[in-house]
Amino acid sequence: MLAQAFEYAEDGNYDKALKLYDDVLKEDPKNVSALIDKGATLQNMGRVKLAIRSYDKALSVKPNHLDALLNKGAALHSNQKYQEAIDCYDAALKIDKKCAMALAYKGLSLGEMGELQKAITHFKKALSIDKHYDLAHISKEIAQELLKSINQKKSKIQ
Repeated sequence: MLAQAFEYAEDGNYDKALKLYDDVLKEDPKNVSALIDKGATLQNMGRVKLAIRSYDKALSVKPNHLDALLNKGAALHSNQKYQEAIDCYDAALKIDKKCAMALAYKGLSLGEMGELQKAITHFKKALSIDKHYDLAHISKEIAQELLKSINQKKSKIQ
């Protein structure tokens, strides 16, 4: 059932996927995979608060579940709750300090908070772990250009 639900979600049949995830969760309310995948499906539907609830349920079963932490962080980020997202990424990094995704996502949230230099540092750390990580590479370049632009404006004012 989980595999079928995942396929429905991948194909964009979110309502059918949710129905199957709910069926799985009726039988096994602590099925972490179903809770995380249900959260991801809800997030894809734009139902971010419900997605976060689903990730929280997964984390209540397995508090150190890396995917649940990363997904919850991404959902919080999309809700512009950047510090809360960073808290999730920090928790993920305590579990796996070489998690390139957590580092890159933390960089994204830091960038949104205007902490461009810290963001660049996190993108570089992510790239030192996975040199082919496009998200980190592209985000690093954008953050560097923004920082350069800000510094140029400051020097023109002075």
